[in-house]
Order: sequence, then structure tokens, then C-alpha cells
Amino acid sequence: MASTDLKRKLKQHKDTPETLAVRLHRAISWLKCAEENTSNLDLQFLSLWISYNACYAIDEKLEDDFTERKQFNEFISKLVSHDHEKRFHNLLWQKFSGPVRLIIENQFIYKPFWDAQRGEKVNWRKLFDKSIEDANRFLSKNEVAKLIEVVLDRLYMLRNQLMHGGATYKSKVNRAQVRDACNILKLFIPIIIDIMMENKSEDWGEIYYPVVG
Repeated sequence: MASTDLKRKLKQHKDTPETLAVRLHRAISWLKCAEENTSNLDLQFLSLWISYNACYAIDEKLEDDFTERKQFNEFISKLVSHDHEKRFHNLLWQKFSGPVRLIIENQFIYKPFWDAQRGEKVNWRKLFDKSIEDANRFLSKNEVAKLIEVVLDRLYMLRNQLMHGGATYKSKVNRAQVRDACNILKLFIPIIIDIMMENKSEDWGEIYYPVVG
């Protein structure tokens, strides 16, 4: 679904709790930004990540003992439990041989690889190969949430590289992973938003920076 479709649908759901409505409105707005920047992969990826972040981020004062990774995993598990149409599974199955596999098999967005470059004693190659094996097993056993976690773990590393100035704007070096990341997120995020919209009675947490005044 495009951002315009999601925005129209959100307006039709007049009984959506205000907190969730604001959360989804923000996510849809950044999805629209990504749609408007298809010729600029860096801006498209950052817009898509902000849209995703708007969906899952919770007020840290309420969940200050959570790590961001734990937030990721609990959020994804909740989404998958409500995905009765198996949209995530179908998407992963269809795209696994393309951008999903390419993202998973890209060592340059695998954290232990960079830990090793910084001198840490870690056998990143062994861990990397196991991660790829795990991803294939998760796909074959229909462990959708775990497979999504592997994918998002890679994308989070790419997010860190861009957001913390660890990559050059429009760099030729990272075009493949940025392109593949965009191809995944632009399909994932509309599903995430739609599932949240369809399950408005679920507790999706308190939003960062609520509208005041």
C-alpha cells in the first residue's frame, strides 16, 4: 500500500486511539517522504527508517530498562502474531532470493565484522556464517519473527553507519546495501502500519514526544 492509501484508511478508522493515530500519522508522513525521494537512496533509506522508528519507538521513561534491540524483537513478535494473512512470510519468501538474501550476506553491515576491524578478538566470519545458516533455517521452518530480526539487525547497522557519519553521501562504496535496504523497507513498512491500524486495541506503547498544546 502507498502512503496515500494508508492515510485514507487511517482517516476512515475514526475510533483509533489518539496516541496510535499520531504514531501512524507520523510513520505515514515519513513513508511519503521516502516515496518522494526514490532517486536519492540515502534520503529514501533514512526516511524509511524514521517511518519504521515512528512505528515502534516507545517513551523511554516508561521502558527505561529496555534495550533498543529488545524493543525491536518484542515489536516484531507482536506484529507477526497479528499477521493472520501471513503477509510477512509471503514477502520474505518472495524476496529471499533477492534483497533479503543480499542484505543478510553483506558482511559490511554485520556488527562483528566491524568489531574485528577495530581490533576486538572476535571470529566474525564464523559468527557471520552461522547467522546466514540461521536465516535460512528460519525461512525453511517458517520462523518469521526470527528471520525479520536477522534482517533488521543488518539494517540497524546500516542505519548507524549513515546516522553517525560513517558513510559518505551518495557513496559508491555502499550503494548495494542501501539499495537493497530500501527495497526491503518500502515493502515492509506499509505492512507494519496496516497491521497496527487493523489492531488498534493492541497496546503499542506511549509515543515519543506527544503532541502538546
